[in-house]
Amino acid sequence: MLRTRTKKMMQQWMKAAAIGATVCAASLFVGEREAAAQEIQLTGPLAGAPAVRKLRLHRDGRFEVTPNVSFTLLDEYQRTIMPGLRLGYHFTDWFGIGVWGGYGIQYTTGLTDQLQEKAIDQRDCAGNPSKRECRLTAVNLTRNNMVDDQLAKLEFVVAPELTFVPFRGKLSLFSVLFVDTDVNFFVGPAIVGLQERAQCGRDSEGVPLTNTCDVQESFVLERRITVAPTFGVGLNFYPTKIFGFGFEWRGLPFEWNTSGFDNFGGDPDGEFPDNSVNGEDREFKFNSMVSVNFMFRFPNLDVSE
Repeated sequence: MLRTRTKKMMQQWMKAAAIGATVCAASLFVGEREAAAQEIQLTGPLAGAPAVRKLRLHRDGRFEVTPNVSFTLLDEYQRTIMPGLRLGYHFTDWFGIGVWGGYGIQYTTGLTDQLQEKAIDQRDCAGNPSKRECRLTAVNLTRNNMVDDQLAKLEFVVAPELTFVPFRGKLSLFSVLFVDTDVNFFVGPAIVGLQERAQCGRDSEGVPLTNTCDVQESFVLERRITVAPTFGVGLNFYPTKIFGFGFEWRGLPFEWNTSGFDNFGGDPDGEFPDNSVNGEDREFKFNSMVSVNFMFRFPNLDVSE
């Protein structure tokens, strides 16, 4: 009798466990089916509303006239201040084309001032050409003015550009003052006008030139034009509908001989002076500058629905 009762209890437990497992499996399948078919319905004032309303399109379909001033960075011998102008048009609020240009005005660094004072002015080789130090070094420096006779100048830059604006929004000051802001990237080729010390001794192909580098008359600047890539990033603010201002960094890498010295070209491997000044003496410089922009945009500001 005890064995019969135990057998009945086991059968009841097994039946209860089977029913429980079936209920759990059914609830899982039903839950998955309901979650997959679930749809959230927005109601109230936000129903059917776009992600952004009354978005001010500061660039879309507008012409830009941007006076600016740029300042070169990390210069060895001469710094350049470059007043300039950018003209552009934006097909959309995130893409546009334009052209930027500027004219360079130079001033000397501390290194140049010391070289001029100690190596040239204090020796006064022009008035005392018989001095020993003047006989040794007079023709290796300049015709008494490094800026006018020897050191390279960044004369002008003209650059067509593509502009991309991937980020925009607002900045606030203490949650009281708000200003529209965007970040833009630009890239394009640049036509760069330079003044460098003229070739003397031999040209880059090794052909002898009529003027040698051991006379002071060889210290003279000549103009050269090169093409280089330019690219950068800007941060812009729009306090009014037609006026904005911003700051940008620009890279402008190319080769040039900033010092006007005979730096390279000789053996071994062209790493030593060769008594000539030519293209072999140019060094690659990652030239860069920062700019302050003042933007004027036409026609009137468009606003999204």
